[in-house]
Amino acid sequence: MTGGSPKLIYLVTEDWYFWSHRLPMARAALAAGFDVAVATRVEAHGERIRAEGFTLHPLRWRRGDFGPLAGLRAVAEIYRLYRRERPDLVHHVSIKSAVYGGFAAFAAGVPAVVSSLTGMGYALASEGLAARIARLPVNLALRLLLAWPRSVLVVQNEAHRRALLARAPGAASRIAVIRGSGVDTGHFTALPEPPGPPIVLGFVGRLLADKGVRVLIEAYRSMLARGTPVRLLLAGVPDPDSPTSIPEAEIEGWLSLPGLTWRGQVSDVREVWAEAHIAVLPSFHEGLPKSLLEAAACARPIVATDIPGCREVAIPDVNALVVPVGDAVALADAIERLVRDDALRRRLGAASRSVVEPGLSDARIGADTAALYRRLLA
Repeated sequence: MTGGSPKLIYLVTEDWYFWSHRLPMARAALAAGFDVAVATRVEAHGERIRAEGFTLHPLRWRRGDFGPLAGLRAVAEIYRLYRRERPDLVHHVSIKSAVYGGFAAFAAGVPAVVSSLTGMGYALASEGLAARIARLPVNLALRLLLAWPRSVLVVQNEAHRRALLARAPGAASRIAVIRGSGVDTGHFTALPEPPGPPIVLGFVGRLLADKGVRVLIEAYRSMLARGTPVRLLLAGVPDPDSPTSIPEAEIEGWLSLPGLTWRGQVSDVREVWAEAHIAVLPSFHEGLPKSLLEAAACARPIVATDIPGCREVAIPDVNALVVPVGDAVALADAIERLVRDDALRRRLGAASRSVVEPGLSDARIGADTAALYRRLLA
């Protein structure tokens, strides 16, 4: 304890991810009386993190570093941090943080551990040889965390909770569902539909094959061939640390398609939803996509894949149309249905706001997480 306050360390691979996805949660913990620190690779947000009143512990690891030697170096660095700082509680965010941080926390004798799985991830959801090899330490770490009495694994939807329970049927009390990072419903407010036609499709996210971006491009090509009055706005950048990142040269090739705009990294995605009529996310796997939370808070109808995570925000025939994974024809048909039917598009968009408010607000998610911390430390 520091001055009577329990010491909490967030372990996150990248500072940008903490800033974009976990800042409200950390603010809620600070307001609840925790002494909050952040351990992460620092690139662009170090001073912002310190200005929030959090202690910052820069780490040398990279999200894209794989292999046993890189893993051992990361575990050793985190172990030394935990031995030096003696936190009462650590919160590991993402599978990689859960794996490396879990081994380090167990060795360092950290009293309580929370591990957030933000999705099933490349190692658990992919079937290639590299993914199967990466799955070995992940499975070992998950067994360790599920067997540890003072450890809780947090997933973002019920389907992923059931998947973990299948691995460890006796661990129900150590698996919690907290639905994503939440969305600031005061910042992201309902926006009027922009003028049209053409109808603008918005995609916000990292440009990865796993996000279904190539499927979206295939669907867009087919809609152009049909003469559908539609444009496509991509907001996001490739992620070289991800095994499924799309090469920038391929993305630049898409710019020859009529009506396609690539904005790159957008600091305030409200600008995207002010311009776009429909939010599209044809992802292959998700925990609970923040991009859809933000789009729904801005009252945009959604077209998404029928998978766990997306289904938490994209409710069929309420605020969304859902399609099978990897099916560009079904994706194009669903989008065209909304393009052609103004009344349906506006009805789904109006319902989107009610899907996120209040249960998926960042205030609610922060309060639920702080309650979990208090329960673990009790």
